[in-house]
Parts: sequence; structure tokens; C-alpha cells
Amino acid sequence: MQSLVIPVLPTIQAGLHTSQNTVTWVLTAYLLAAAIFTPIMGRLGDMYGKERLLVLTLIALTLGSLLAAVASSITLMIVARAIQGIGGGVLPLAFGLIRDEFPQEKILGAIGVIAALAAAGAGVGIVLAGPIVDVFNYHWLFWIPMVVMGLGAIAAHLVIPESEVRTPGKLSWNGVILLSVWLVALILAISEAPTWGWGSSRVIGLIVAGVVIAGLWIYVEAHSKNPLIDMHMMRIPAVWTTNLVAFLVGVGMYAVFAFLPEFLQTPHSAGYGFGLSITRSGLLLLPLSVFMFFFGMLSGRLSRRYGSKRVLVVGLFVDLVSFFLLTVAHAAQWEILLAMVIEGIGFGLAFSSMSALVVVAVPPEQTGVASGMNANIRTIGGSVGAAVMSSIVTSGVRAGAVPRESGYTHGFLLLTVATVFATFAAFFVPGRRPTPSTRDTKTAPHGELGIVAAGTLAGGESE
Repeated sequence: MQSLVIPVLPTIQAGLHTSQNTVTWVLTAYLLAAAIFTPIMGRLGDMYGKERLLVLTLIALTLGSLLAAVASSITLMIVARAIQGIGGGVLPLAFGLIRDEFPQEKILGAIGVIAALAAAGAGVGIVLAGPIVDVFNYHWLFWIPMVVMGLGAIAAHLVIPESEVRTPGKLSWNGVILLSVWLVALILAISEAPTWGWGSSRVIGLIVAGVVIAGLWIYVEAHSKNPLIDMHMMRIPAVWTTNLVAFLVGVGMYAVFAFLPEFLQTPHSAGYGFGLSITRSGLLLLPLSVFMFFFGMLSGRLSRRYGSKRVLVVGLFVDLVSFFLLTVAHAAQWEILLAMVIEGIGFGLAFSSMSALVVVAVPPEQTGVASGMNANIRTIGGSVGAAVMSSIVTSGVRAGAVPRESGYTHGFLLLTVATVFATFAAFFVPGRRPTPSTRDTKTAPHGELGIVAAGTLAGGESE
């Protein structure tokens, strides 16, 4: 749902008779809503029941898809996409249910499956967009998911058991409001920076406001009796280091999804590119999704044997190779194909291991909000990466002109550098964890539970 509209934004722009600047809100509205609702739905799930909130989230996705499918104006389409953004809560709720319901020896594998499906889904959206629009029209980008989400909501209600793990308390509305404001300010500034200009007063003002309000939000949450996000939890070494890696990984992944199809669709007359259709350019990205899925599935087994940290570091090293290849070798389609295969392997390992590291590091009753923030931070990283990549690719290019090849080369180099920093940061994720033999993971204090759980899940091996 997040990536499905990216290749067809020009088609939606023409169909709804709007401007290029306005149609980008079809993507931005989803990102903003997801950034806000991901931690909120995770927290509500911890409080009132994860299965119940999962069903409500899927219903919201279904209604948002219905509204988008029948939208005849850009305003209604943007509202519909904002409603779909509530679906960001699916991931933390799913991780929480796995943590609560699965046997310990199966938790890492199950988390790997969910993370792999979520990561691969972003690539599948790019691949499917072209064929759907070619055969039907862009409205079917929402009709089809509406049916799938509706069936998913029914299945979730009938099949998934409700978790008995609860976190008593109230929703901190001060925390919700402040979180919403600083996320909106930051993502809006980043998303619009390529259009408004990074040095414009609006972008600078929004970034400054976002930073200041984020600081106020942290202060309020740290002193709240019922925080939306426990700041003590966020200071757990395994949590904050993994979140840093998630931000940097998001920079690379979303930028590739946003700009590689555009590169492939550039006509030969520009001196580079392949002049591919939306459908064919999507097919070149298909190996990314396929390998991301299969290696994400494999990640749980590797994490149990070698530790999630090692799997994360290896995945990032593999990604580093793929981004380097895109930087220096993109003159032939087989080079792009090879880079996508390598990148799929790396992202599959990295995404699943990051999710596992966060889930096993926090108490069960905080799984939803912790994994939600990790997904949120990855989304913010993606917004930053896509916006900076856009500024680099279009730098010095007059309106309506085709970007220069050097712009893409410098952009791919930026993603390589971001992955270098992500790999470096991964080494600071806590390593070896002891395996207590007599302590109960359900009753251990918050500061110790992550150690107990991770040690048990990893079999006492080095993480």
C-alpha cells in the first residue's frame, strides 16, 4: 500500500486533473499518517488487546482503500490515503502477537517471516503497479487491496487468538499530540524540501520546529505516569542502536524504490537509461522482492544459530556491495538485475534481524510500541533518503528536463555512504548476552527482561 502508487503518480495526476506538487501528497499523506499511527496502534494494542486492534487496523485499511478507489478529486484521494496510513500499526501488532503467543524457539523465525513479507511487499507494490494500470486503471490499485484487506480482517477475527498480555494505563494524549506535531513537521519539511528548496524559510522553520517539539515530547514522555513511549525502554542499548541502523537502512531502501524505476524509464536519448515501460522497469526490481522474502524467511534460522547481530552485520555488508554496484555499474540491464539480487539478500537479512533484535530486547507488554517506533524510524529514514536523493538527482536541472546521469550516480553514492554508516552502527548493537537458567522471562524486571529473552532465544550464543 505504501509503494503501489509510486510508479503511477503521473497517471493519478492526469486522472484527477491536479499538479505534480499536489499529487505527491498521495504518497506523503500515507507516510504522515503511518508515522503517527504506528506507535499509537502499538500502544493501544499493548493496553487493550493486539488482536482487537489488528482487526480495527485492517478495517481502516479496507475503508481507506474503498474511499481511494472511488475518489474523483485529489482532496478525497489524499484523505483516503491518510486513512490507509493507520495500517502502519499492522507491524507492531503482529510482532506483539508473535511475542505473546508463540513458543520461544519459534519467535525469531516467525518474526523473520513477518518482517520479510513486509519488506518484500514494498518491492512487490512497485512491480504490480504497472500491470494493474495497464490491464485495468489506477482505481484498481485500491479495489484489489480493499478485497484483500477485507478478507484479512475477517480472517484475523476468526483465526488469531487474543493475547492476554496487557499494559494497564491510559493513553497519554499530550504524548500523542506532541508526537503527531513533530513527526508532521519533520516529514513535511523533508518531503517538500526538493520542491520548496532546502534553504527555504518554510523547510528550515519546519525542521527547527520539529526538533524543538521532539525535545519537548521526550521531556513530557519521560515525566509521564502513562507515557505513549517509555523513554527508559528507548534507552536500552539494543533498542536505540537498532533504531539508528533502521534509520540509515531506510535511507537506502526507499530511495531505491522511488528513483530506480525512474532511472530505468529514462529514454536512450538522454545518454543513459533504458526507456523501459512502468511494467518492465518493475520486473527488473522483482528479484529484490523475491530474494528479500526468501532470505528474510531464512533470517530467523540464522539468528538462532549465529545471533541476530551477526545476521544484521552480514546483511548490511551485502547491501553495501549492491549500492556500490549501482554507483559504478548501471549501463546494462544485467548489472541492475545483479544489484537487485544482491540487495534483496542483504535487505532480507537486515530487516528481519532488526525486528528480532528489538522484540527480544523489551518486555512483552512493550513489544508493540517498541517495534512500532523501529518501523517508524525506518519510515522517517526513507523520507529523508528519498528527499535528499530527489535534490541530488534534480540539482541544476530545469523544470521538465530529464535529469543528468551524474545526478543518479551521485545519488547512488550517497546511498552507499549511508549503508557504510549503517554497517558501522550495527557493530555497536550489544553483543554477547548471558543465559540465566532460573529466571522467568515473564516476571523479570524491565531492565533485565531483554537480556533474559535474548539469551534464551539465541541459545546463549553471541548476538
